[in-house]
Amino acid sequence: MDEKPVGHIDGIHKEDQGKPLEVEEMHSLNISKDDVNKLEEGNKEDKDDKHVEQGDRMNKDGDLDSKAQEEVNETTREDLAEEEQEPVFDGTEVPGMQANRSSSTRSLDPDPEEEGSVWPEKAVALKNFVKEKGAAVTSVLRRLSLKRDGVEQANVDVDKDTSDSAKLGEQAAMSPRTAERSAWNPLNYIKVSRDTDSESKAEQGKNIIEESLLPIATKGRIILYTRLGCRDCREARLFLQRKRLRYVEINIDVYPSRKLEIEKVSGSCAVPKVFLNEVLIGGLSELKGLDESGKLDEKIDFFISEAPSPEAPLPPLPGEDDVSDNGPVDELAVIVQKMKATIVVKDRLYKMRRFTNCFLGSEAVDFLSEDQYLEREEAVEFGQKLASEHFFRHVLDENLFEDGDHLYRFLDHDPTVSSQCHNIPRGIIELKPKPIAEIASRLRFLSYAIFEAYASEDGRHVDYRSIHGSEEFARYLRIVQELQRVKVQDMPREEKLAFFINLYNMMAIHAILAWGHPAGPLERRKLFGDFKYVVGGCTYSLSSIQNGILRGNQRPPYNLMKPFGVKDKRSQVALPYPEPLIHFALVCGTRSGPALQCYSPGNIDKELMDAARDFLRAGGLIVDLSGKVAYASKILKWYSVDFGKNEVEVLKHASNYLEPTDSEALLEIIADAQLKVIYQPYDWRLNC
Repeated sequence: MDEKPVGHIDGIHKEDQGKPLEVEEMHSLNISKDDVNKLEEGNKEDKDDKHVEQGDRMNKDGDLDSKAQEEVNETTREDLAEEEQEPVFDGTEVPGMQANRSSSTRSLDPDPEEEGSVWPEKAVALKNFVKEKGAAVTSVLRRLSLKRDGVEQANVDVDKDTSDSAKLGEQAAMSPRTAERSAWNPLNYIKVSRDTDSESKAEQGKNIIEESLLPIATKGRIILYTRLGCRDCREARLFLQRKRLRYVEINIDVYPSRKLEIEKVSGSCAVPKVFLNEVLIGGLSELKGLDESGKLDEKIDFFISEAPSPEAPLPPLPGEDDVSDNGPVDELAVIVQKMKATIVVKDRLYKMRRFTNCFLGSEAVDFLSEDQYLEREEAVEFGQKLASEHFFRHVLDENLFEDGDHLYRFLDHDPTVSSQCHNIPRGIIELKPKPIAEIASRLRFLSYAIFEAYASEDGRHVDYRSIHGSEEFARYLRIVQELQRVKVQDMPREEKLAFFINLYNMMAIHAILAWGHPAGPLERRKLFGDFKYVVGGCTYSLSSIQNGILRGNQRPPYNLMKPFGVKDKRSQVALPYPEPLIHFALVCGTRSGPALQCYSPGNIDKELMDAARDFLRAGGLIVDLSGKVAYASKILKWYSVDFGKNEVEVLKHASNYLEPTDSEALLEIIADAQLKVIYQPYDWRLNC
């Protein structure tokens, strides 16, 4: 921050101080003109005395203040240069601005005519933004000016009283946002949703938190053995849930070594199998038979007070049957670790800008020449190989790697990676990167197991608490660490679609478990834009995956910028054109979103069409034939550009996924131009 803005802040304050109070304001505050005159005279005398003292101090402290100001300016420039905020849609609809106006975004390069046509829309959006935020900014500036100036306390009191009386209307408008901000609590991600539910249902005279619905507290342990796609296993889960019994699930497809365990005890590896401590109850039929005879309650009563013995089956152990940590060590990673410990990594100036944790290309060449016994040209080629493997990159992406005064930064030293990316907790992993197809397959398999075990059968409700404490989720966290340096540019369309959809859905669950469910637009913006993973050496947020990769680099709704610029390396990963059906597959943890399920590359198009049918037929698009009204999900409004050029084309596109009779009726009403469209309110509450 330079001195000019600071002077403006003081100027605003001094102008307000020197300006006499208006008659109406004095009457409202019960202040007489004589009191004001005495107050102004006192302020004038105090200011004259203070100016003399400040004049003596300015000569002595001027150099020190200028140096401090220069440091602040440098830091500010660095932050502005390195922390470029990506466009994010947080659910806020801007009046006078369409959700997404552009319809020709198949190219990743910006269209000059398209950009020029948006400027009237930009002006309206900026005007509305300034109008909305002006009151809050004025209040902040006034507080800053009061804090900086040493005026008499009486003046402060007058300003506070005046601002309080003038901001009564502002407080009424700002109170909902303030309440949303105060409700943000990362430790109570379920509590936020339950509190909201209880408030809404309390208005209807209902109480949803009943003691009878809570799980029974027990000393014992229930182990449920299952496998993927087993109907009886699903019934066994529901049976135990109805009995309010907590259980630990062991999927023998995820933990294949446990097949021998149940075969040794029961003589068969058929599932489901239920154990109460060390006692084998049996499968689903045995469980229902004991329940009908009343003997199950007796066993449960004994199980409640009896701790499991050493012979009882154990829950899944950390890292059990996990291949994430297996594989050969990358020799290049070992060299990079030695390189980190040898060369000088510090903050440096480059092209009038300050960059943190950087090293010189010449110093890296010196190290590689000495460590690998290479000539200087060969050391440069070796450094380019390290850079192509995503160990480090140029701070401005000007080149891959060159000798000289160019600045480079290790991947885990990047400020965005170290502060916002959640799949690199202990730095760059030293294992050799596995093929992306293999990692995507294991991610898909594990996601399928998590959704089957911890989501409802229709995919609309998720048990976040159980996911958080499961070994499956811990394995997922280990898998996503393998994405740091993978190659994703050459993935086929089908594999890329399935991989990024599955990654988005699991990443959203991870974000909610780590930061909590967002209570309002500000928190949603943070969740969608600041929670990131490192994939192939680049950082990806939920918003950049949705709008940058899967939508072919289109602007998010009510935003003016695309996620990826022309020189952004991530644009090479983006799909060449938007995939409209991904909006019925991406789940960000809300109740109005689509159902949670897993997607496979071999059948991705059919699965996306099925997801669209399920979403639209389950209430995403309701057609009232008698009233000639269509009640549509706001997803069709926010991302309308992906479905058609106008509202009619969007509805025609959506009609393909309705029941045949409803589709024909909708098309007839559209042809008669008598249809009225009403967009349903979006429920942002947690889908738990």
